[in-house]
Amino acid sequence: MKKLLLAALVLSANVFAADTFDAQTIKVTEQLKEKSLNSELAYDIVARLTTEVGPRMAGTPKDLEAVDWAMKELQRLGFDKVWKEPAKFPAWLRYSESAEIILPSKQPIHITALGNSVSTPKDGTRAPIVIFETLEELEAAPENAAKGKIVFINYRMDRSLDGNSYGPAVQARNRGAVVASQKGAVAFMMRSVSTAKHRFAHTGGNHYKDGIKAIPAVALANPDADQIERLLQLGHKVEVNLNVQAESKGMGTSYNVIGEFTGTEKPNEYVLLGAHLDSWDLGTGALDDGAGVAIITAAAKHISELTKTKRSVRVVLFAAEEQGLWGAKAYVKKHQDELGNIVAAAESDFGADLIYAVESRVASNSLPTVRAIAKHLKDLGVKYDARNNAFGGPDLIPFKDSKVVPIFSLHQDGTDYFDYHHTADDTLDKIDPVKLNQNVAVYAVFAYLAAQSQTKMIGK
Repeated sequence: MKKLLLAALVLSANVFAADTFDAQTIKVTEQLKEKSLNSELAYDIVARLTTEVGPRMAGTPKDLEAVDWAMKELQRLGFDKVWKEPAKFPAWLRYSESAEIILPSKQPIHITALGNSVSTPKDGTRAPIVIFETLEELEAAPENAAKGKIVFINYRMDRSLDGNSYGPAVQARNRGAVVASQKGAVAFMMRSVSTAKHRFAHTGGNHYKDGIKAIPAVALANPDADQIERLLQLGHKVEVNLNVQAESKGMGTSYNVIGEFTGTEKPNEYVLLGAHLDSWDLGTGALDDGAGVAIITAAAKHISELTKTKRSVRVVLFAAEEQGLWGAKAYVKKHQDELGNIVAAAESDFGADLIYAVESRVASNSLPTVRAIAKHLKDLGVKYDARNNAFGGPDLIPFKDSKVVPIFSLHQDGTDYFDYHHTADDTLDKIDPVKLNQNVAVYAVFAYLAAQSQTKMIGK
């Protein structure tokens, strides 16, 4: 009995022992930090993507141009394998959009159509405004509460480090037009999902529901939302004319672009670094998500320049994220039987400000390895977040259901991110090269150590 107990204790100690890295691995880690922090590669990648290709909304010729650009870029950088995999998605095109207040006095307002919006008649849709502060308030309103009117949801995002008010705003953006239609509305309008005072409207995904009449759906620039709010508070009847011309084009095809540096000892096991290649059509997609493309590509390249890893490092540039994670869904479906080969997965899709924390979503016996990796990120300004409930990024949502993929969040400062998100102002000048390189260093160290770890991490 004592021998059995001792054996059980030894086994338990081994399972929960801290993952340690040898002197050579630690030496390469330090070299990797220095290389990443002083390189111009990441900024060069995002500068050329946003300049040579520009906006690349899925369903437009620019998206396929971006796929071709990315394939050539990964090949130029010397990835061992470069390939693409198709992803189907509902294509939609924006043609024109405008709006003006008609009553109590004529004045233009700045809007943008939400993704998948149906068109108004050629002369627009004119109707009085009915205001709701939240989606929940609209849902609780009586039937026909908005009959013949334009529903206006006035939800304000709070400025925060982690963007935690984005979720409720997105719910209004995703479902607001459906609920408004159920209440009898002829169109749906919402305050932009934004923390900015700039007069830019923020686009984003809007999704209709079968059996419920689709109505035009738009976002309104925050200063113009303030204008309508003041007019209503002054007791005026506010009437607006919206004009949106757009078209759904049926199912389109884009491609996940994938590059891999192949491991020497366990090549079938790999670290997955994700970002999305597509963008909305208003800006050049520098922050969302050109920066992410540059960060993970440069991180993988820097690792390859210093060493060969035991496990593979795979970069996945997902397709059609903005339309509803279609590239990520296609990847999971195609690779369903091998998701257990992913030893760590993280996505860069929150701009280019500094990373301040690392959080995992792993089985408890993988936590010692997580803590060992986190230790080597401290001098890059990254603390360890012990909650172990990482989101990982939008494109990793389809991976979570497997319960086998170890998910990581490399938390970025998002204080200013929603000033520019999904707007015409999402351009290269918003990226600080020094902060961008800190991201590259963090992703490079994370990926390298996950690929080198003695124990294979598993998800939960």
